[in-house]
Amino acid sequence: MDVKEEAKKGTGKAKAFLNEFKAMISKGNVVDMAVGVIIATAFSNIVTSLVNDIIMPFISMITGGIDFEDWKWVLKEEVLDEAGEVVTSEVAVTYGNFISIVLNFLIVALS
Repeated sequence: MDVKEEAKKGTGKAKAFLNEFKAMISKGNVVDMAVGVIIATAFSNIVTSLVNDIIMPFISMITGGIDFEDWKWVLKEEVLDEAGEVVTSEVAVTYGNFISIVLNFLIVALS
């Protein structure tokens, strides 16, 4: 096949893609999808508040008053100088935050 023929074939595919895209937009699917994304974002904020403000305090109370999101595995302690300022930051795996996010996901999935 000649280079010009391949270019024409590619241009035809691009035009077909644009025509299909225009048809999808004109059907209203994009507006429905945008409304769905906005509602999902609002619902996600509600579920995040439910997990952080209602469920996690109960779990913290059951575990002896420990703040659940502060649970972490410290790999390297922070280093302070004589003035008490941080020279090297702490390196830690914050698994409490991960557990909170997983709980958040499970509540969304159940809803």
